[in-house]
Amino acid sequence: MKKTLKEIAAIINGEIIGDKETVVTGVCGIKEAQEGDLTFIANSRYLSLMNHTKASAIITSKDVQQAPKPIIRTDNPSIAFAKMVSLLAPNEAKRPKGIHPTAVLGDKVKLSRNVAIGPHAVIEDNVEIKENTILYAGAYVGHHTKIGRDCIVYPYVIIRERIVIGDRVIIHGGTVIGSDGFGFSTVRGVHHRIPQIGNVIIEDDVEIGANVTIDRARFDKTLIKKGTKIDNLVQIAHNVVVGEHSIIVAQSGISGSTTIGKNVTLAGQSGVIGHITIGDNAVVAAQAGVTKSIPPRACVSGYPAKPHRLAKRINACVQNLPELYKKIKALEEELEKLKSKLQK
Repeated sequence: MKKTLKEIAAIINGEIIGDKETVVTGVCGIKEAQEGDLTFIANSRYLSLMNHTKASAIITSKDVQQAPKPIIRTDNPSIAFAKMVSLLAPNEAKRPKGIHPTAVLGDKVKLSRNVAIGPHAVIEDNVEIKENTILYAGAYVGHHTKIGRDCIVYPYVIIRERIVIGDRVIIHGGTVIGSDGFGFSTVRGVHHRIPQIGNVIIEDDVEIGANVTIDRARFDKTLIKKGTKIDNLVQIAHNVVVGEHSIIVAQSGISGSTTIGKNVTLAGQSGVIGHITIGDNAVVAAQAGVTKSIPPRACVSGYPAKPHRLAKRINACVQNLPELYKKIKALEEELEKLKSKLQK
């Protein structure tokens, strides 16, 4: 599909600087782009790449005043580019339609209009699935579970019993929702299993990556609130509450009964101990280990997690330890020499 910059600017509500009649036929990242491609820059740190890209045009923020290529200035380059990706490079993957003959449906299953269920999916008794939701091949849905409208459940997702999933939720392959929380009581060296009889509630517009595990609560619920985005390989334990529009990045782990506020970011491989609270708009840096509650709008890093500025100062000191060791060793040798002279 061909589009001129004039046409694109009208679609993304952008301002053109350069030739309005420039034609683009595809979309690509700024390093890989070739002639005819449209690309974008959302971070000012990468503005220098505009001098090297082969792209025919670039979507930028409104801060950019000039460039060696025609540009379209927008309020949000990432969102604008995503819109053009959908238009210029549509997803050609075929989605399932209807109920595949190999799918297994239990008793009293309620399917609304335009629900699609792929090959070898299993839907247990008393499940309810709303309009336009798609379950791909091999998905499993346990009894008494409810799934909202316009959801996408990719292959080999397991959604256990009595789970509640809202509208427009996307769950990627291999994820397990509602497995038992890790609950055991140790008596005389023997670990006795504690039943986990709660459930999981996923609110509207949540996206869950591949191979994520979200455990059911011991008694009440594990709750993921609306708009939250969860990356691949994340573990969320029983009775955790994650606030609205939070971001949880790959390989993060949240221990049981922890409350995460809204708009919180947990960066990659961060770990959070149980029974604490992380306040609204807080940021936990990559590989940080959180061992106590964090106030709203705080930024922490390191282990145990500390305010980021303090953690950086401590890290700077740690980097200097080899030189400090040499200096102390030299001082000790000088001191020994002085002692030997005094003893004479």
